[in-house]
Amino acid sequence: MPFITTDDGTEIFYKDWGNPDGQPIIFSHGWPLSGDAWDVEMKLAADNGFRAIAHDRRGHGRSTQTWFGNDMDTYAADLDALVRALDLRDIILVGHSTGGGEVVRFAAKHGIGRVAKIATAGAVPPVMVKSETNPEGTPIEAFDGIRDGVLADRSQFFKELAEPFFGANRPGAKVSQGAKDQFWRLGMQAGFAAVYDCIKQFSETDFTEDLGKIDVPMFIAHGGDDQIVPIAAAAEKTVKLVKDGTLKVYEGAPHGIAGEYQQELDKDLLEFWKS
Repeated sequence: MPFITTDDGTEIFYKDWGNPDGQPIIFSHGWPLSGDAWDVEMKLAADNGFRAIAHDRRGHGRSTQTWFGNDMDTYAADLDALVRALDLRDIILVGHSTGGGEVVRFAAKHGIGRVAKIATAGAVPPVMVKSETNPEGTPIEAFDGIRDGVLADRSQFFKELAEPFFGANRPGAKVSQGAKDQFWRLGMQAGFAAVYDCIKQFSETDFTEDLGKIDVPMFIAHGGDDQIVPIAAAAEKTVKLVKDGTLKVYEGAPHGIAGEYQQELDKDLLEFWKS
């Protein structure tokens, strides 16, 4: 299996599909998942002539279960190490949830001159946690509850979290049991320290300055019924902070990408990649 090794010895697993000479698309996954969460979109990209790459963030999936470095700056540096190891240029970045934060931080700190486009879905920027300057955010007590749930019984907590993640708690929801099981399976592959530490990173990291540095086209997708990353504190603010952003709201769609939402989003992503 392909890995790159970072300066601190962490092994980062990645998948590399499609045309090796095609324009690279890097997919960054959400918490607490792995690159496998993007398999459908990776196949879509590869089938259309792109080079599709997805890595497992440190501490997640098949990458090293790190005790240190589970922070957004290191995540972005790890992605930079992967980009440089593969000598990637003219990159399209795609990030979901926490992965949306990772690609934004990478683009602002490391991607100038290498990144061509960015697409995010249900992404955490600018900042999730509620404060005086971010009254639309989620109260810190909610994230403390996530920490408590992970510590008390991570397996059961992930099973319960899958319900609002995919909107399965809404009347008429059509999400499959398989999708919820996959969320649990990928989450349980992650290292415990990384799962716990990343909660602070996706909830409290402020990406406002990063967004201001992004001058490439950015497609910002968000479910109108996202119960995990509320749109008012996220996409609706992000589109105002970037220089060339387009916001599309998928009415009634949840945080997790599945079913009809996935089908519609994938059509839009392909159009954006080819534009």
